[in-house]
Amino acid sequence: MSPIDTPAVNRKFVSSYTDLAAEVRESGLLDRRQIFYIHRIVITVLAFLGAWTLVVVLGDTWWQLVLAVALGVISTHFGFLGHDGAHRQMFSSAGANEWAARLIAASGAGLSLHWWRGKHNKHHKAPNQIGVDPDIADGAIAFVPEYAAARTGFSRWFARRQGWLFIPLLTLEGLSLHVASLRGLAERTSVPHRALEICLIVARISLGVAVPFAVMSPVQAVCFIGIQLGVFGMLLGGAFAPNHKGMPLVPKDLRVDFLRRQVLMSRNIRGGRLTDFMMGGLNYQIEHHLFPSMPRPNLSKLQPLVRAHCARHGVTYTETSLLASYGIVIRYLNQVGIGERDPFTCPLVRTYR
Repeated sequence: MSPIDTPAVNRKFVSSYTDLAAEVRESGLLDRRQIFYIHRIVITVLAFLGAWTLVVVLGDTWWQLVLAVALGVISTHFGFLGHDGAHRQMFSSAGANEWAARLIAASGAGLSLHWWRGKHNKHHKAPNQIGVDPDIADGAIAFVPEYAAARTGFSRWFARRQGWLFIPLLTLEGLSLHVASLRGLAERTSVPHRALEICLIVARISLGVAVPFAVMSPVQAVCFIGIQLGVFGMLLGGAFAPNHKGMPLVPKDLRVDFLRRQVLMSRNIRGGRLTDFMMGGLNYQIEHHLFPSMPRPNLSKLQPLVRAHCARHGVTYTETSLLASYGIVIRYLNQVGIGERDPFTCPLVRTYR
């Protein structure tokens, strides 16, 4: 048994998290913010309806591309609301949260609650753990050195440049999420409310294609659809990517206590209200991972408590700017792509090697 796995070490940090959790409960920050979420849902729905109304009214004009950008932003915020509902941040009732997440995500963003929740729960359970976290699974981008080293031909050429290609590829993330949602719903497993989710997602995607072609020239319609999907993918993918990519990787069989597992593998993004808005509160990633059911607007209030707690117990708390975080991500992916072994090794592993 390695020193990391010893009961004494784990008990120390488990007890530390228990103390933090008790402090947070007493602070009232875990209380639901129903008025905030109702207001945010209403505003987002009205913005969505208003934007599509303007699309129909404006008709055949290149000014439609401005609305395409706006609809990409609005769709992203439906995604954020679906995320919060899936984490039961909105309402006291589990059922109310689940239905809000299902309806908002499917009809507003074209995403499946069933598919996304299953994937996202695995990520929260073991962020950046090789073979466990689906967000670093082998795919178009290689996040693990072993995955990149096994590639050949064009895939190898791509991996060696993947850091520079990562941000452009985010523009395809919206389309990828639509496809993954429908594939997840098509699985031969029991899927709650499968038909409803499929109908809502297909209706949302159909709206985004049919209306532009009905009121614009074909070229304008294609540009409109491409920009809307590109902005949606860039913003939604871009809100998640800076939080864990380039943070330490955890070997598959390494056991780590909850506090260090969530803090050491996560990165916060500094910024003001604009950053909070554009990232849907996910810039407070450490706090979100420690208390995933905490309402989004309370995360900034939690941050001083978590930062002070980590300082007392010698747990590294990482925070940087959005620009710096993307620099880290690009550098990390390029290092992985050229075959450098363990470019960002977990500090726990370094300590006990």
